[in-house]
Amino acid sequence: MQFFPAALQNLADQFARLPGIGGKTAQRLAFHVLSLPQEEAEEFAEAILEAKRSVHTCPQCQNLTDREVCPICGDDTRDHSLICVVAEPRDVIAMERAREFRGVYHVLHGVISPLNHVTQDDIKIKELLARVARGGVREVIMATNPDTEGEATAMYISRLLRPLEVKVTRLAYGVPVGSQLEYADEVTLSRALEGRQEI
Repeated sequence: MQFFPAALQNLADQFARLPGIGGKTAQRLAFHVLSLPQEEAEEFAEAILEAKRSVHTCPQCQNLTDREVCPICGDDTRDHSLICVVAEPRDVIAMERAREFRGVYHVLHGVISPLNHVTQDDIKIKELLARVARGGVREVIMATNPDTEGEATAMYISRLLRPLEVKVTRLAYGVPVGSQLEYADEVTLSRALEGRQEI
């Protein structure tokens, strides 16, 4: 027995396809969209279509942009010899919030994950290698997440970059600011000790 009109069920099904959205949340979102005034619903739909039409990857760093090149790659005040490699466009936003990094980025659009059928050919590694091979890069910072897939991806890329004679570094990580040592796991404490600095 069908409880909802087919169009409403289809809308909920489309929301449920989004990452992190379960069935009940999808239904809530679908009901919310239906409750919007016609004009707001049309604006919402147009925002999705406009983003699909105008947003593309930057030919240099693979970040998302609506320009010929993204604002970071187009900024002459940034250090273009220093590339920070991140897994997703949202990681660029996180790095930029820190206001410490003045280099440029390369976005992989994923990490190597055999369990999820993501291979090195599915992410933007070839583009990074071509960029470094063109010259002018002194250091590549691997800033993928410190999980199994992120570590494997960082190690794989560092091996590919070795023949290009560029310095490859990894973001330091360890005990988060504001946390307590008793709650840190062994791997985190080990990495914190390895990355310790003189004060």
